[in-house]
Amino acid sequence: MISEKITVLSLPYTEGGEKTVRVYVPEHEEGESLPVIYMTDGQNLFEDDNVEFGCWYTREAVRDERKKSGRAAIIVGIHNDEGGPVRAGQLTPVAIGEIQAPEPLKSAVRPCGEVFADYVVNTVMPRIESDFPVKTGRDNTAFCGSSSGGLECFYIVMTYPDKFCAGGVFSPCFMLYLPDDLEKWIRGSIRDEKPFLYLYSGGEEGIEKAICLSTEMAYGILSGCYPVEKLKKVIRPEQPHKESAWAAEFRVFLHNFLDNS
Repeated sequence: MISEKITVLSLPYTEGGEKTVRVYVPEHEEGESLPVIYMTDGQNLFEDDNVEFGCWYTREAVRDERKKSGRAAIIVGIHNDEGGPVRAGQLTPVAIGEIQAPEPLKSAVRPCGEVFADYVVNTVMPRIESDFPVKTGRDNTAFCGSSSGGLECFYIVMTYPDKFCAGGVFSPCFMLYLPDDLEKWIRGSIRDEKPFLYLYSGGEEGIEKAICLSTEMAYGILSGCYPVEKLKKVIRPEQPHKESAWAAEFRVFLHNFLDNS
């Protein structure tokens, strides 16, 4: 039996410099390969020391899933810890439409989600598949993120449906786009291969309430043009825009992904 381990990588980022990528490989048998979930905000995934917003406790989720079902996944956490406006830009695609945000936020954010998506697919994934015991192929590969990361997750799995079979789209910031722009992009992005979309939002007052409304709007669009069996909408009205809510929902998404991989 090979013990669990977190490996820290520094991989060159497309726009210069390097990004930290942390890879959690759970306890596994010699020669065993495992499905993989790529995630944004890797700085918040594995422990609660020195994190500003809380932890997802993905390591504990994988351990518990292994005990319950015998299945487990490798977690690849890509850091987005460069600061608010930079993070928001990295995780906001420009292709969907012009960003709808008040000043000074709109001027501070440079949308470049396409660059991040390219980095995931063409830099991170080849390294992970080369150096770690992952089951390759779309049926064994998922993506997950929250807030701007949930938006980016949606963009990535819809843009690369040949790479990902599922997306954990948690509290996605769809409200950054006009409904007409979002609908046009969604309808134009549907391919023959269609990933399973797990759309989650809380509903507590504040930003999560706005996100909840925009998630309902996006689900309404998808319901008219996407296979219903490939959609799951989860709304928890009492939940805030917070890691504790996403950590709980991640366990459900993890089980769902592994049950179908």
